[in-house]
Amino acid sequence: METIPTPAQEGTFSSDGHTDVTVHVPSACQTVTEVLSRVGDKWSMQVIMSLGNGALRFNALRRGIAGISQRMLTRTVRNLERDGLVSRTVTPTVPPRVDYALTPLGRSLVAPVGVLGAWAVANREAISAARIRFDELDAAQAQAF
Repeated sequence: METIPTPAQEGTFSSDGHTDVTVHVPSACQTVTEVLSRVGDKWSMQVIMSLGNGALRFNALRRGIAGISQRMLTRTVRNLERDGLVSRTVTPTVPPRVDYALTPLGRSLVAPVGVLGAWAVANREAISAARIRFDELDAAQAQAF
């Protein structure tokens, strides 16, 4: 959110320390949503974490991410490259060698993504239990109607 200076409401007094009010700015919200959609999807997070230890060739990256298809990995690294998070280096050999690495901007995501991943691992049992309780309650309510 952006902070936009606004005048004090009628009947209130402004002070030097409290002149800025946080206001919802739809254009900023849309930007945040777009960025979080990219970096928050499951494949992007795994690519970022895989490249956090250094550059990898395409097939090494693919082997390190269980369940990702070649097509999905291609799309993911291309989108991350477009957003300036991943760089692609082609070495003209036979066959051509292609390495992927995090850019400085991409490296700045490693710590936040790692924290989010650690939170998910630490809370997976609590989330699983909550889902079971919810599903049981939902099923009971459905039978009541």
